[in-house]
Formats: sequence, C-alpha cells, structure tokens
Amino acid sequence: MEAQEQIKEMVRQKYSEIALQDKEGNEASCCGSGCCSTEVYNIMTDDYTNLKGYNPDADLGLGCGLPTQFARIKKGDVVIDLGSGAGNDCFIARSETGETGKVIGIDFTDAMIDKARANTEKLGYHNVEFRKGDIEKMPVTANIADVVVSNCVLNLVPNKVGVFKEIKRVLKPGGHFSISDIVLVGVLPEKIREAAEMYAGCVAGAIQKQAYMELIEINGFKNILIQKEKIITLPDDILGSYLTQSEIQQFRESDMGIYSITVYAEKAAEACCEPGCCS
Repeated sequence: MEAQEQIKEMVRQKYSEIALQDKEGNEASCCGSGCCSTEVYNIMTDDYTNLKGYNPDADLGLGCGLPTQFARIKKGDVVIDLGSGAGNDCFIARSETGETGKVIGIDFTDAMIDKARANTEKLGYHNVEFRKGDIEKMPVTANIADVVVSNCVLNLVPNKVGVFKEIKRVLKPGGHFSISDIVLVGVLPEKIREAAEMYAGCVAGAIQKQAYMELIEINGFKNILIQKEKIITLPDDILGSYLTQSEIQQFRESDMGIYSITVYAEKAAEACCEPGCCS
C-alpha cells in the first residue's frame, strides 16, 4: 500500500472509532475520565451551540472553525460539505438553504455516514443527503454547488491539490467556498510530523500557511479572503507523548505556529463566449 493510501486508511480507522463514541466520550478519550487534556483532534473545536440548525447528536467535538457561519449561504442554495462526519455542518447549512435548497455531505468513513443518515432521519430532513466517497474524487457532477464548506478536513488529505481541483469542478461558475483548516508557520518538530496520531489530529498533515494560500490561487480561485484566524496551542500533556521536556520548551520558544484559518474564495463566473450571450 502506497504512503498516501496508508495515511488515508489510518485516518479512516481513527474517525470510525470516533463515530462510535459520543461527544463526551471523545473529549475524555485521552485518559477515559477527563483528567487530562482532550485528544488533539478535539482541542481545536469551536462552539456551535448558538448557531441555528445545531443538533447535539451530530456534534462530535471535532473541527477547527465555524465555516458555515461565514459561508454566505442563501435560501435555495446547493451546499456540499467535505468530510461531513455526523452531519453537524450539514444541518446548520440546511437551516440557511431552507426547504428549497439542498445539502450534500461527503465522507469516506462508513460509521460516520451511518451516523449522519440516522441523524437526518430523526430530524425528518428530505433535502439533506450523505454520500460515501473521497473528497479528491467527489461523487457529484460538475457545476452543481453554489457553496462548498469543510471543517478541519483538508489537512487530513495527502493530495490537497486534488481536493482544490475537485472543489473547482463541483462549484457552479460564480460559486464559492468557505473552509476551516489547520495551517503552519514554521517547521514542526520531526517527532510530531512522524506521529500518526498527530496526523489524525489534523496537525502533522497540515502544510505551511503560505503554501496553502498559494494552492487556492494557482487553482484559479478569485477574491481569496481569510475570514477568521486563531492560534492553536497544544497542551504539554499532549506534546509530552512525543517530545521530552527540553524539546517542549524549545518548541514553545520557537517561532513555529499552528493556526486555524477559515478561508473564502470564489470560482470565476464564465465569460461570454459570443455576442449577445450575456444579455
């Protein structure tokens, strides 16, 4: 199995385990009793509870931002959520699209898809659906979405170029995305970069902030905007699983930073191809 497939399989297994727990179980999973910091995939999450459409059964305490809050979703929009998990962002997006819109969640973990579909049935939503698939090859046709959202998922994908190409393919001309993700400024310690758990926790798989923004630009997106940015601080008890005390101190004193950013960008509208086509 090639390296990229090994990473994807590791992530799939980890998030399958998460899907089978509730939010409280996930938040206490580092020692089973809440006596220490949460797992690295939980420490970045923002509070969704005040957003319209929030459903506690769909909130597993994951994510690193609130992309749906910034996504400029309108009534009747078609929205695609990448790495939809148990459906949290999809249900919030659905509160914005209303009955006339449509929300499609894409996830590659069977357990997450099952949980999201069960939540949808309980809520009685008929315009929210969940499809199993890789976000580097989405199971949707081209030019279908008004908006694409994603919350702390692209950093888990080795082929980030492929994801941005797919986002551009599925967006309608003039459509846009709002994505929350983890990026780096400076170089992570090697022990953290090599740790599988830190990859599943969205840190080791993150790339440099400048490179991330350049990926968006080289794929032809326009009006690129960082809507929100916050620094992520890894607690000592998590770092202690990978670094010695002296290495932790050196890490703290370095100029290396881990950031959550929410980025907005638009797919260019189609240009007129012949006289009169825009009238």
